[in-house]
Amino acid sequence: MADTAMSRPARKKGGEPRPPTSAYGGDSPSERAVWRLRSRGCWDDAAALLEPHAAHGSEAAIRRAALLVERCMFTADGWEEAEEALRAAEGAARDDDERGAAACERGHLAYAATVLGVRDRADEARAALGRAAALLGPDAEGRAMLDFRRGLLAEHLSDSPQAARAAYRRAHAAATAQGDGLLCSFTWRHLAGLALRDGELAEARHGFRESLLLREQLGFLVGMAPALVALADVQPEAEGARLREEAGRLFRLLGGVPTWLASRLPG
Repeated sequence: MADTAMSRPARKKGGEPRPPTSAYGGDSPSERAVWRLRSRGCWDDAAALLEPHAAHGSEAAIRRAALLVERCMFTADGWEEAEEALRAAEGAARDDDERGAAACERGHLAYAATVLGVRDRADEARAALGRAAALLGPDAEGRAMLDFRRGLLAEHLSDSPQAARAAYRRAHAAATAQGDGLLCSFTWRHLAGLALRDGELAEARHGFRESLLLREQLGFLVGMAPALVALADVQPEAEGARLREEAGRLFRLLGGVPTWLASRLPG
C-alpha cells in the first residue's frame, strides 16, 4: 500500500504513539492504571477503577462500558455486565457526542455477539452505528472509531470489502491525526487483511508488521497474539512457525484470550 494512502501513526514526544483516549483518558495515576489493566486483559479490574467515577460522570460511564464491551469481544463472556454498563452510559450521556459514543459501543457489542456466534444482532449493530453517525459531528473525536467499526460491519457482516476499505482508511487518517496509536494498529491490521484477500502479499506484510510494532510500543499485551498470528500468515514457513509459537506463549500467559484465536495456535 502506498505511503501516501496510509501515513504512519502520529507519535507523542519521544517517538512513542500514545494510548487511546477512549480507555486511557489522560496522564493521571488512575488513568494510567486503567490502561495497564486493560492492556493485560484485566477488564474487570479496569472497570472497577472507573466504577466510582461512572456513577457520577457520563464520560467515565462511557469509558467503563467500552471496557466491558471489549471484554466481550476478547472473551465471548460478560454480556450482561456489558449491557448493564451500556444502559447506564446511555442514560448518563449529556450531549450528542456522548450519545453518539454510547451508540457506537452498543453497535460494537451487537457486532461482537453476531461475529462470535452468540446471537444474530446484525440489524441492531447497523442501526446503532447509523445512530452514532447521525449524532457525531464530522470532526468529533469518536468519528475515527465509528468509521473503523462501520468498516468491520461492511467487511464481516455485509461482505463488502470496498466499503470496508474506504471506512478503514477514513478511520486510519483520523486516528493518525489524533495520535491514537492503538486504533492505528487495528486499521493497519484490517487494511492488511483486505490486501491479503486481494493477493497483495507485500502490502499485507507491511500492514501486519506496522500493527504489531505499534502494539509492542504501546504495551498492548492482550492484542499481541492476534498481531503475531496475522503476520505469521504472510511469512515464510519457518518464520511463520516461530511467530505462532510466540503467539501461543502469550495466549497461554493471558489465560486463553482472545478466545477466538485458540484454533489458530499450535497445541
